Amino acid sequence: MPKIVSVETEIPPYKITQSEAADFARNLFSGSFKDIDRLLPIFENGEIESRYFVGDLDWFSKSHSFQEKNDLFIRFAVEMGSRAIEKCIINNEVNYEEIDAIFTICTTGLATPSIEARIMNVLPFPSHVKRIPIWGLGCAGGAAGLSRAYEYCLAFPKANVLVLSIELCSLTFQHGDRSKSNLVGTSLFADGVACTLVCGDESTALNEIVRPLPSIFATQSTTLKNSLDVMGWNIKNEGLYVVFSKDIPTLVTNWLRPNVEEFIHSQGIKMEEIKHFVAHPGGKKVIEAYQEALGFDDHMTRHALKILKKYGNMSSVTIYYVLKEFLQDDCKRGDIGLGTALGPGFSSELVLMRWD
Repeated sequence: MPKIVSVETEIPPYKITQSEAADFARNLFSGSFKDIDRLLPIFENGEIESRYFVGDLDWFSKSHSFQEKNDLFIRFAVEMGSRAIEKCIINNEVNYEEIDAIFTICTTGLATPSIEARIMNVLPFPSHVKRIPIWGLGCAGGAAGLSRAYEYCLAFPKANVLVLSIELCSLTFQHGDRSKSNLVGTSLFADGVACTLVCGDESTALNEIVRPLPSIFATQSTTLKNSLDVMGWNIKNEGLYVVFSKDIPTLVTNWLRPNVEEFIHSQGIKMEEIKHFVAHPGGKKVIEAYQEALGFDDHMTRHALKILKKYGNMSSVTIYYVLKEFLQDDCKRGDIGLGTALGPGFSSELVLMRWD
């Protein structure tokens, strides 16, 4: 069972409170919505208190071309991604030469060569590191990255794998888009970076570790047919326009439990045996839908809500911030955890882990 050894995060430079974001939205959208003050409570009621961005409010008050935004994406992705990787390498006392593969998860910017190739020209990785960029899974990408790293380490049990997740959602902001979807996105999404170290059973990086670590022992990917319009991007001349259906919480409530039960029962596990819920929070309504669908109480979703309040929705990155909370928590040997994230498709990624 490959083990999750560490999660290191990198926080963008600009902190914007939710009240500041609401004032910004009032000024920007007031000409498009006569009832803008009736819509603005989505900022206050979403349980988000602050978010972090690579630009300040003045930057967002101006229009920017797709090229300008994507150039900034590449610049910040390389800078912040490099720092997150450095933390992961140094804090876990592994060498760059011991890293076998890098999975790069992203949906908010375009780069060819991909981001990890650019980072390999900044940090002293050996030239034979395998590169596996994964693009387009949105919020589900974080859990999917753990699943793909798990499968890699099953095949190569001596391997050390980095899962680098980079989402700079703010750089997709469309200044000229006055749609309700863009308003909701303005209240919810944020920037963040995380790097996770996953090691196979025979990795020498595990030799000196005595604390319980979450070992991944099963994963499941599920795509709901005919649901392409639930979330994603519309790609236009100006860049990426957010698609965000109001039906997402209902889908979670009605669709998730049968999906989860099928998965955990196939592993001989009952719902009441799940001690830790490592969930991509999505938003307040998504957390509430998790609770309703799976029968979890506030304690089970406390880490997801804490990260949502402090950082907002950082797309695929968010689940790693939540996972880091569990790695710092007092989880007992034998505890079972369920990782969950939902994304475009409409899809779910599920990960079962056991602390041992």
